[in-house]
Amino acid sequence: MEAEVDKLELMFQKADSDLDYIQYRLEYEIKTNHPDSAGEKNAVAILKELSAIKSRYQALCARFKPLSIEQKENKSRICATLSKTMTTIQELQKQTDLELTQLTEEEKAVTEQLKSHMPDL
Repeated sequence: MEAEVDKLELMFQKADSDLDYIQYRLEYEIKTNHPDSAGEKNAVAILKELSAIKSRYQALCARFKPLSIEQKENKSRICATLSKTMTTIQELQKQTDLELTQLTEEEKAVTEQLKSHMPDL
């Protein structure tokens, strides 16, 4: 069993060494066949940067996913509370025979904005 583990470890070391060699050869070929002009980055450096950016993007996505879920839940709660409040106000107006005055232009604009952001209303 120990011999097999040692064999696997050697295989991983060889694979790691092979990957290092491939990277070295790619960098050498790029530098040799496509020498950098002033201010231009070589393709290997750009690929490394892209890999780092992708990794950071995935980390950010994972970090902000719970926040996005919580934001949606909060929005739903706010919509439900606002809807209940509007219904309660309408019922109180009916019971007291009060009529609402016409909304001002500003109030109408705010109402439309609210409806566009919260279609559940």
